[in-house]
Amino acid sequence: MFSNIFYFLFEIIVTLFGAACILRFWMQAARVHPYHPLLRGIGQATNWIVHPLRRVIPGYGGRDLASLVAAWLTGVVYVLVLAALSGLNVLAVLPASLGIGFFMMLRWALNLIVWLTLIQVILSWVNPHAPLMGILQALTAPLLNPIRRVMPNLGGLDLSPLVLLIGAQVGLMLVTGLSINLFGR
Repeated sequence: MFSNIFYFLFEIIVTLFGAACILRFWMQAARVHPYHPLLRGIGQATNWIVHPLRRVIPGYGGRDLASLVAAWLTGVVYVLVLAALSGLNVLAVLPASLGIGFFMMLRWALNLIVWLTLIQVILSWVNPHAPLMGILQALTAPLLNPIRRVMPNLGGLDLSPLVLLIGAQVGLMLVTGLSINLFGR
């Protein structure tokens, strides 16, 4: 019983931290103001790993690649810790954990797309002038605008978030299927 609780809490902590690293990259790429409280909070939670990685991994085109590497390393460490707790040889699992960490990072990114889009849609119905809407629009606009250019105009009904949600869910299914096929996980 206690081991199930530990695994559950460990997975939540790892998932939130990995998603925070990806969100840090995404918010910087979307050029969210650096002094926004959300970006500062995510920065404070992830600085301990991102700052040392920046010394080794330079940014590219204004994008903080160290944040993505931190998310990937989080997935790798997660797999290695679970392997160690299961009694497996960590060195034997290391090559597969490198790939699994990448697929975990993709799943976290797709889940972020789903959650941020859902929150934006709900806020647009409830309180379209909420302070969080600016950030949500900055983050989702690069994903929604290409869909909006292709989708027919239905008056005041915007179906692009629905298309994005469906696409992200299909992406999650593909990533999960690929990770199972490649790594037997």
